[in-house]
Amino acid sequence: MTQPARRHVSRRHALKSAAALAAAPYFVSSRVLGANAVPPSDRIVAGAIGTGGQGTSIMEDFLGFPDVQVVAACDVDAKHREAAREIVNKKYENQDCRAYADFRELTARTDIDVVSVTTPDHWHALCSIAAANSGKDVYCEKPLVNSIGEGRAVAEAVRRNARILQTGSHERSGSNARFACELVRNGRLGKLHTIRVNLPCTDGHHKQARALLQMPPEESIPEGFDYDFWLGQAPLAPYSPRRCHFWWRFNLAYGGGEMTDRGAHVIDLAQLGGGFDETGPVSIAARGVRNEGSLYNAFWDYQFENQYANGVRMIGESNPEKPRGVHFEGDAGSLFIRVHGGDLLADPASLLDEKIAENELHLGRSPGHTRNFIDCVKSREQPMASAEIGHRTASVCHLNNLSMLLGRTLHWDPQAERFIDDDEANRLITPTMRAPWSLG
Repeated sequence: MTQPARRHVSRRHALKSAAALAAAPYFVSSRVLGANAVPPSDRIVAGAIGTGGQGTSIMEDFLGFPDVQVVAACDVDAKHREAAREIVNKKYENQDCRAYADFRELTARTDIDVVSVTTPDHWHALCSIAAANSGKDVYCEKPLVNSIGEGRAVAEAVRRNARILQTGSHERSGSNARFACELVRNGRLGKLHTIRVNLPCTDGHHKQARALLQMPPEESIPEGFDYDFWLGQAPLAPYSPRRCHFWWRFNLAYGGGEMTDRGAHVIDLAQLGGGFDETGPVSIAARGVRNEGSLYNAFWDYQFENQYANGVRMIGESNPEKPRGVHFEGDAGSLFIRVHGGDLLADPASLLDEKIAENELHLGRSPGHTRNFIDCVKSREQPMASAEIGHRTASVCHLNNLSMLLGRTLHWDPQAERFIDDDEANRLITPTMRAPWSLG
């Protein structure tokens, strides 16, 4: 079997290169500033780690803000990083954006204030921790991480370094969603007893993934793609394009399937509306199906029930006849939030005419998820989807995946973040990382 190409860059060389970059003076072209330029003292300097489809989208959000200046793009795929660099240089009409293959060289730069982390999920933790440890604020795509243990490590790194982190669960920035959750939290449905989540798995890309019933043949690694670095902490595996860009999300070594993909949006709203942003369920029973022997070993067609300490049940399914979203049920009414789009449906319908009184709980409003991040970088206030919130939402997704993987009901202590009397499940909280990568 052909071995994946390896990156022959020593740690000493990487650190030496990064130190040289950090020591070098940084010059801003006058064309960047423009007639209505934001003064340098008010400008946020940004770098992008991961510049595929979603990474480029978040980077372009940053490029659209007059008080943000993008100066660096990083990706293990040369085509991605060079395309991103060209987008930045075209925006500023210069050649100042630097491209990197190693995120550590980017995070070592002392002139960068914030980074976006829009890599495959198995890289979120390592990149975010490196950024926080180097004094940078982070916009990290959802789900925050690919395991419960990684999430706690990210949240602790952000806290320890007094950083701002926004998880890319942008649905919670929608005004309709925030209003709906205010109605629930302020008792307009009466006593909340059930939250229903629907995660249909019938989109076109789901059908394509489900149609792959075996391991695809090994192929040659494309020129300019550092596949060994892409694998990172995950086990060595033969290269196939079906393993990497976009499709990685259906292999549990790199992502969590639809449970963590759109689940990180829908379950995130369930957490917000239920008031569970700093906790999680205590009982998790989930089941699903998957194609044994396929490269895509994530689960489909979920049925799950999570119970919280206050007795609220979150019941999930993958019903193709119903829209994707979250439905809150109380003893005096119910309320549905559609994901994506944020459309609301209430029973009684008059719930949507309610006003939240001044003395009631207000969840605030967002100017937009990426804009909220930049505003919080300046104010040092917590953003809409902080590291702790992102970690707790991702944890619920991972708990359901672990219940399906182990084939049994799990009992969870959300304060200690450990399974109760279950050593086998506790060993799966944090994955074993391939050397030289580690959370420490």
